[in-house]
Amino acid sequence: MIWLCALWLGACSPDQAAVQSTAGADITIYPAQTILTMDESAPIVGAVAVADGQIADRGALDTLTARYRTAQIDYIFADKTLIPGLIDPHIHMSLSSLQYATKLSPPWQMATPDGVVEGLTTRDAFLSRLSVYIAEAPQSEPLVIYGYHNLVHGDLDRADLDALTSDLPLIIWHYSSHDFYLNSAALDWAGITSDLHTEYEGIALDEAGQLTGRIFEDAIPVLLTKLGPILFTPDRLAQGLDGFSSMLRRGGVTSVADLGYGVTGRALEDANITANWRAPGHAGYRLFLVPEHRAFNAEFGDTAPAAIKQMIAGDIAVPAPVLPQVKFFADGAFYSQTMRVSEPGYLAGQSQGSEGLWVLEPDKIASTIAPYWRAGFDVRIHSNGDAAQTASLAALDILRVEDDERRFVFEHAGLFSPDHIRRAAALGASVSAASHYVYFLGQAYQAPLGPERGAWISPLGSLTEAGISVTLHSDAPLAPPLPLRAASVHMTRATREGDPLTPSEALTPQQALEAITIDAARSMRMEDQLGSIRTGLLADFTVLDANPLETPAEDWGGIGIWGTVLGGKLQPLSQ
Repeated sequence: MIWLCALWLGACSPDQAAVQSTAGADITIYPAQTILTMDESAPIVGAVAVADGQIADRGALDTLTARYRTAQIDYIFADKTLIPGLIDPHIHMSLSSLQYATKLSPPWQMATPDGVVEGLTTRDAFLSRLSVYIAEAPQSEPLVIYGYHNLVHGDLDRADLDALTSDLPLIIWHYSSHDFYLNSAALDWAGITSDLHTEYEGIALDEAGQLTGRIFEDAIPVLLTKLGPILFTPDRLAQGLDGFSSMLRRGGVTSVADLGYGVTGRALEDANITANWRAPGHAGYRLFLVPEHRAFNAEFGDTAPAAIKQMIAGDIAVPAPVLPQVKFFADGAFYSQTMRVSEPGYLAGQSQGSEGLWVLEPDKIASTIAPYWRAGFDVRIHSNGDAAQTASLAALDILRVEDDERRFVFEHAGLFSPDHIRRAAALGASVSAASHYVYFLGQAYQAPLGPERGAWISPLGSLTEAGISVTLHSDAPLAPPLPLRAASVHMTRATREGDPLTPSEALTPQQALEAITIDAARSMRMEDQLGSIRTGLLADFTVLDANPLETPAEDWGGIGIWGTVLGGKLQPLSQ
């Protein structure tokens, strides 16, 4: 009877044969209703064998039981679908820790550790929420509120904020995380004066040369000299990271990459990760760190590549594994309209009449990357606008002369023209796309960009068709770390307004699932450890109540998640 049950899963339920074992067994075999491997040689199997935290084998249940006669057979997943552990290859640990512990005024519905926060879809609703927070705020320190977006809430300057409160320092944090808006009391508190504009482009002035209250991009460190000690308190960081970790677990995520290690200070980040993440088994997911070149250059100078190698080797202590990759920035942010776009620039919005910002001047991108490239590191480059893609591809063309094996990943990749796609394919680039641009701003960006460039937002279908490896990331906390929901959007091209954006750029279900598993692992150069269910890889799985490949694209976000398996350890959400 036991043998028949093992051979015919449909003939006995998990309750009838929950766990079978034999003396001395060191392998556990997990049959499942469906196992999607993301491996072309065997895309669907019936069971997977696990030993010592790794995948020992996979195949038909009767084959595995015959091959491993002393193995334990666990039927806990007999009515579930197993897929490789979901991966979010671009998040921000410290920023997530901060923002999920900050008062919220989002422009659209926002998933948080405490549930969904409804969006404030009008200017009046946004200003009313600010007034409530101001009335409740203690007067002992500045009030920081996150979530403003100008394309939804309208323009904002210090006069608008002064009208709400002239006594309390009020700081509004743009949804992009790249911009802050201060009232007069906050500008005085932070010591920001108009003469600083000669040093920082991000100290905005009006036509009369007076501060508008907007502080962004290169000027943010000036603000953080005063604001940092308030934001980066241990209690806030612990509260925020605990909530963020719970979101990752609920989203079925088993691995993340912090793409910007060092940006908010390596000592602070190390302390936060050490205190609040500690280890995969404690947190429920694996964490990998990708150094940000400006932060490492400031700390280590010309020895930064050598320092990163020491961290990878364990000669310099780090709180989580460091990947052999380095993060660079070509331009500004998609959300705040500071990404660098082609002529005629922005046609509407807060950047109307401008072309956005460079973080690295185009002629310096290749030379800035070169020391790391020669040292053997892959490149992960924040490159959003179409002008930024032109400059980043030109840099890659130069770098490829020295090495045609190194990986060059466009991060976010907000706008990609057909010509950029052809050049990226020829140069062997890949794309890690922000999962949320299409849904949140696909329609709202049509006026600022115009119809031609508006059709270039996250063209993942064309990128994939050109043979470019494409993955999706949340950039959390800018979007919730929910890979199945992200994949759904890029199969339907849905926007928050309802109308799909460029439906021709939709991914197929198989492509969408690859984007959040094996292709995500490739973007981290970890496909030999993560992203598929193959012998020798880590036994990391996401356990689903339904087969996504048999579920309508619009319903992927609602697929039930039982939990995960991390290194062979079962992690049900019910615990």
